[in-house]
This record gives sequence, structure tokens and C-alpha cells, in this order.
Amino acid sequence: MGDAVGLLQFLKAVGEMARGALSPTISPVWERHLLNARTPPRVTYAHLEFDQEFMDRNDDEITQPNNMVNLSFFFGSNEISTLRKLIPPHYQCTTHDILTACLWRCHTKALQPDPDQHIRLICIVNTRSKFNPPLPLGYYGNTIAYPTTVTTADKLCQSPLEYTIELVKHTKGKATEEYMKSTADFLVTNGRPGLALNRWSFLLSNLTRIKFQEVDFGWGKAVYGGDAHNTDGKHLIPFTNSKGEDGIVVPLYLPALIMERFVNELNSLLKNENPNGNHNYIKSNM
Repeated sequence: MGDAVGLLQFLKAVGEMARGALSPTISPVWERHLLNARTPPRVTYAHLEFDQEFMDRNDDEITQPNNMVNLSFFFGSNEISTLRKLIPPHYQCTTHDILTACLWRCHTKALQPDPDQHIRLICIVNTRSKFNPPLPLGYYGNTIAYPTTVTTADKLCQSPLEYTIELVKHTKGKATEEYMKSTADFLVTNGRPGLALNRWSFLLSNLTRIKFQEVDFGWGKAVYGGDAHNTDGKHLIPFTNSKGEDGIVVPLYLPALIMERFVNELNSLLKNENPNGNHNYIKSNM
């Protein structure tokens, strides 16, 4: 029905009226026909995000509720600077790109897959800016695309980090207006399948520009806005830690053994050798 941008617009509208406004600054726009499937439908992309061949029927065996751990990892300027030292000085990439690449690689290594195991990256991309003419201001429907890239565990883990970053860039770059139209056509012609997620899928969304913490119902701005107990993917969320440092927090929900391996892989990248054994995470009860 909606996405993070639409939800934020709704929450801000409620906040404005709670503070006394007679109507919201931005009026809601329905107009769902703008993203309807075409007539006739025309699928122009391979939509791997819905490919049921990637489903792993044994996933339930390793994701028992009593075997899961929920932790949140904070990345401030020091952590991001350390990660950037892993790539050549003049290599151009965003903080989102390198953080996604490092998290994906650490997650894959933690799974300990066979070298030829197919590994998927699914990027959740807001496509509002991709449409020409633009979607109307106030449109709060779902404009999310799930472009997907597949590689092997060996290539992902053994290649230079720039290889993984390029895969991230390539994946996000698929999310065009035509990709969204193709997605609608694919869903209509294939019975609206759900996302094909399994243990070998790394699904990530960048919420650093979605300012949930700016919502104000009359009690002031929120301390935090975003996932606290996340079970359906990985999200980059803007966060201010207890020291007052702005950065990005990533809540993860993984089986205990995989979480332990993930922490070790991440600390290896960050060269965190704290003699007290403290890892770079926050217990996620936010």
C-alpha cells in the first residue's frame, strides 16, 4: 500500500494537525493508476527478486525463534573512515555503497557457504525521483523497487572490495522508471508473487534520508525513528549515539552462531581489538 516516504508524509500530516493545523502542509494524493500495469503488459527485465527458484525450504531449520539474536551496529565517522581505507584512495563511492558492500560481505562469510553458492543482493530503492513526468507531490503509495544482483560466494568474498561495491552500484542503478513499469507488468502476469527470500539473500534499505525523527505530535521531535526489532531485512537508519555522535545504525536479526561470526568478520574489517572484548554493537531494545 505504501512505503517509508509515504508513511513519513502521513505521520507528519498527523503531527501537524495534532499541533493545531486545519489541514496538512502537503495534501495526500491517491492516483494509484499512475503505477498500474500497462495494457498489454510488457516485462522488460529479469525480476530475480521474485524468482521462486531461489527459495530455500530448509531456512526454517536455522531460524528458530529461540535461536535468534537481535543486535544493532553503529557506524560513526571513525568506522566509516576505517572502511574507506580498505579501498584505493581515489575510488569513488558513497557511504551507502561501501557500508552495504561491507555488511553484505560480512554476512556472506558468516553463513560459510560453498564457494559456488549463488548469493543475492536485493536493494530496496525509492524510485520517486525516477519518473518523468514526476509523480505528483503528496503521492504516498508504494514506489519501491527491489532490483537484484546474483554472484557467487567465492567471487564476493575473494575479490577486492571494489568488486562488491560495483555490484551494489549496479544493483541500485537498475531501479529506473522502466524497471518499475516492468515490475507492475510482471506482478500482474505472474499472480503477484512475494519476494523470494532465503538465507543467501541480503536485502538492504537505506533509510538515512527518511527523517522519521522529525515527526512532532506536539511533544517535540522523536529521539529515534526506524526499526528496533527487524526481521525482514537490513536497514541503514540515521542515529545519534549516547556520546552525541551522528551516524548510521543497522539493526540485524540473525541466528546466534551466524551473528557471532558476523560480529567477528565486522570487527576484523574495523580492526577492533579492544582488550575488554567489547564489540561494536548496541543491544537492540531501542
